[in-house]
Amino acid sequence: MDITKEDKIIRAFENKTWQEIKVKDSWQIFKVMSEFVDGFEKLAKIGPCVSIFGSARTPREHKYYQMAVDIAALLTERGYGIISGGGPGVMEAANKGAYESGGKSVGLNIELPFEQFHNKYIDRDKLLEFKYFFVRKVMFMKYSQGYIVMPGGFGTMDELFEAITLIQTGKIARFPIVLVGTEYWKGLMDWIQNTMLSNKYISEEDLKLYRIVDTAEEAADHIFRFYDKYLLKPNF
Repeated sequence: MDITKEDKIIRAFENKTWQEIKVKDSWQIFKVMSEFVDGFEKLAKIGPCVSIFGSARTPREHKYYQMAVDIAALLTERGYGIISGGGPGVMEAANKGAYESGGKSVGLNIELPFEQFHNKYIDRDKLLEFKYFFVRKVMFMKYSQGYIVMPGGFGTMDELFEAITLIQTGKIARFPIVLVGTEYWKGLMDWIQNTMLSNKYISEEDLKLYRIVDTAEEAADHIFRFYDKYLLKPNF
């Protein structure tokens, strides 16, 4: 019998005893620890990487799919590994560019009820499966020396603003964040400047934490120029 969304909501609000909660929470801690340990052990061996984010719904014939392939290829030619969310769309494109260029192709896949299945361009020894979003986000942050952010939805925005917030607050060292596609990002960036900045919720300096570009070459070059100036090392 199929479980409806309504059934799931009702079950979520069912009464539980304190003992049931305690037992479940204790086992959950071990599951979280297992994901952290597995991720740390595998990713620590890979070396400098750049993460490429974007929509899982981007079709293969779309210009941003091919641009992600090209960006990944340019980065791997300079020795960077490529990390993606492991799924289809832009994630697949990023792994494809790395794989076809002979670079390291990493996929941090997440268990979802729809959309997410790992793509075929991930190195077999570099595919990690996650249940918990927050563990997966730590892996992206800890083992990336740069973020390339293609057009995407809520998940892409989540990764983008997580990185900006951690850099802004000094929780991690600064690393390059590149947004690809002026046409796509313009509305959001105008709102950040005209609303957030004008209300003094952020500072002028915060606007320098990211760069907007329109070509694969510009995206890769921003990463290269940053590390021509600064030492390439772990940032977490």
